[in-house]
This record gives sequence, C-alpha cells and structure tokens, in this order.
Amino acid sequence: MAGVNGVQAAGQAPPTGPDRPASARRWWRWLLAATVAWAVLLGALTWISVRDDPPTVREQRSLTEAGPVVDRAVGELVAAAGDTAVLTPPVVDRGCRVTPFADGADLSRGVDVFVATGGERTLLEQVADRLPADWRAGVRATSDGPRLRADAGEFVTVSGRVEGDGRVRLTVDTGCRPVGDGYAVPAIGAAGAEADALAEALRTLGGPAGPAPEPVAAPCPGGGTARTVRSAGVPAPASPAAALAPVARVPVLDGPQAYAYRRGPVTVVADLSGDRIVLSATTGCAA
Repeated sequence: MAGVNGVQAAGQAPPTGPDRPASARRWWRWLLAATVAWAVLLGALTWISVRDDPPTVREQRSLTEAGPVVDRAVGELVAAAGDTAVLTPPVVDRGCRVTPFADGADLSRGVDVFVATGGERTLLEQVADRLPADWRAGVRATSDGPRLRADAGEFVTVSGRVEGDGRVRLTVDTGCRPVGDGYAVPAIGAAGAEADALAEALRTLGGPAGPAPEPVAAPCPGGGTARTVRSAGVPAPASPAAALAPVARVPVLDGPQAYAYRRGPVTVVADLSGDRIVLSATTGCAA
C-alpha cells in the first residue's frame, strides 16, 4: 500500500534505484590494476637504476668511495708537476651539510710545486697538458692570476693557483658529501730514503734530528708510490744555499723562495718563504 503524504508505510521496503552499470565497475577495476602495475614498474626501474647506473650527483658518493679517486688524482698531479712537487697532508673538514637533515664532510689533498719566480703559469700549463685527456684540464686567466681547472671524475675537482712567488698549489677536492665509513689514508710503510735525505739536510743546517716524520703518500699512475716527509721549521742560516751546497752539489732550483736538490731518487726542497726553513724530501712519480 502506498504511503500517505510521501511517508513510507510500515513494513514496506524502500524502493531501490537502478543497478550500477557493469561497465562502470569494470572501469574502476582496470584503473586500480593499472595503478598497481605502474607502481610496481616504477619500483623495479628505481631498483635497477640504483643497482646499475652511475651516480648523477656528488651526494650519491660517500667520502669513503671518493677517497681512492682523490689519492689517484694526487699521484697524477705529482707525475705531471715534476721534481719539485711536495705532497701536503690530507684534510677532512667535517661540519658541512649534504642536505638540511644530513651532515657531511669534505676531503682535500694538495701538492705544492716550487719553481723559479715567474715560471708559475708555465708550470700550471705544463701540468694541464700532462693530465689525462678526459680530465679536460685547462688554464685560464683570472683577476687573481692564472687558474687551473680539471675534473678527475666521480665529482672530484682539481684546481691550481699561484700561491706566491715561485710557488704553485695544486688541490684535489671532493666537495661536501656523505661521510660513509670515513677517509682511509693510503697504506704506507715507514719512511726510507726520504727520511734519510731529510735527516741529512737537517744535520747540515744544524737542526734537531727528532723522530722520523710520518710520510704522506699517493699512488703513482704508472705504479709505485709518491712519498713526502716534512720537517718542522728550523732557524735559517745567513745563506741557506751556501749551507746546503755540500750535500746539494748541483741544485735543481736556487731562488729566493726555495732551494731544491736531488739525492738519488729523492728531491729535497727547502722552503725559504718564512722566517724558518721548512724542509721536505719527496720521492715522486715518473712523468
């Protein structure tokens, strides 16, 4: 019996609307299946990319992974720079931020090269010419003097600048990146011929013998290892060149900022730029 005034009579079921078309239900099922398939495909492609593709930004390579690249680059620089290249200790600078939420660190290593005053740009161009072709090394003029730029790969940069009269600083730098397990210093043994040559130079200048210094090392591109040992500053005699002449015999560099000579495979450099003489002894890499 029909309801009165639009009110449904008791005991009667409410009228039902028309059934939803079957085509609409099938469309929703297809949409859900396509969405799931697309999500699975994206996940698979992401996994394959992470597994197989090289990194595309520096933040995808940790300091641990970049360390060997830096060490090899230093060896290339030593080979390119020649006899008066001196390795400087690596520096890990923590405290930078890879992202607003992740700390990072920067690894830099350096090579100081001593030349006759006025030969700094020539040295930079020589280094650029001798570096691997795929580094795309070049020297350009800037308002601060000539600058060397190169790319050692894996987002590791190489730069070179004039540090002062007769002195060029070459630097390899990772930029800020995740620390990972940290930087592993190249394994080296105790100093050998370098320590002997350094001790001889110190005795000649009247400096204290002291314990054998810790070597700084890098792998050479043709095999072997470049190694440098360095002294603390010692008082400068009136004429360092004259004082070192008995052991130097024929110097490879004799200037107001540096004096260098060879003792067998080792090059000894006396840095004369400060109030005290800093001596270093280096076994380099073949060019």
